[in-house]
Amino acid sequence: YWVLNPAGPRHNARPRPSASHVSAPGSVYIRRLASEQRGSCCQAPHPLTHRDNEVKKNPRVSAKDLQKSLAHANIFVDTSTIRKTLNKNGVHGRTPRRKPLLSKKNIAACLKFAKEHLDVPQHYWQNILWTDETKIELFGKSTQHYVWRKKGTAHRHQNLIPTVNHGRGSIMVSGCFAASGPGRIVVIDGKMNSRVYEDILQENVRPSVRQLKLRRGWVMQQDNDPKSTSNSTKEWLQQNKIRLLEWPSQSPDLNPIEMLWHDLKRAIHTRHPKNIATLKQFCEEEWSKITPDRCAGLICNYTKGLVEVFAAKG
Repeated sequence: YWVLNPAGPRHNARPRPSASHVSAPGSVYIRRLASEQRGSCCQAPHPLTHRDNEVKKNPRVSAKDLQKSLAHANIFVDTSTIRKTLNKNGVHGRTPRRKPLLSKKNIAACLKFAKEHLDVPQHYWQNILWTDETKIELFGKSTQHYVWRKKGTAHRHQNLIPTVNHGRGSIMVSGCFAASGPGRIVVIDGKMNSRVYEDILQENVRPSVRQLKLRRGWVMQQDNDPKSTSNSTKEWLQQNKIRLLEWPSQSPDLNPIEMLWHDLKRAIHTRHPKNIATLKQFCEEEWSKITPDRCAGLICNYTKGLVEVFAAKG
């Protein structure tokens, strides 16, 4: 969760007289609370006209920015008061989901997937092996971002941070999981291509299926990266009779393994790895600590996530 430092002591000043009241951006609830702080003897601020509040228009606005906006209208409140008032009305500071920049075609495909799978029975999701690769940076992200949002709005476009593929000193790992627990994880040395991917499928994915005791007819989810869709990989999958979940391109928010990657990276960076060797070590150690209950919970709530994606229109 976000943490913001208080701006200092509360200023209980009367509003300066003016010919006309200026409507401050922000929540109408903040203005009401500010009026209460100044006391009944002071002039109450003029009611807000019908307009979107600043938090809704810009979820990334900080409490200090809101404080400054209110001060322009002669309303003086602490940042802590602003946060408490927003929280009271169901708006909380949250770390935004990261999502690749999508084309209209990608958005339509994500929406189609969510719509078609809203009524899929729970036992279907419990027999899927979810796979993915992720990059883990040695020193993590240098800047943390937060957005103001209500519960159930994580996938709305204004509450996301777009991502692109780039990086620095880091490792690439491939992992998988199912409702019954985490599967194997492997650190990828060198460039990821079809041959390397097929080796991972053979040496890590297949053993994970047995380890996790997936039922007959299990289905594997994979992305649409070129290594996954090459003729060589397609042939390998057919020869090994692996059924695939039809998957839209550029849709990490549909893959619950993203939450495990978030857990993994947070756990690794709290241990402050000093070099690539310790980064690899911590990665394997922390992945092994992921519990079956955590995995089961992600799959139990998967349909709820589809509803959010559908409500956000992709």
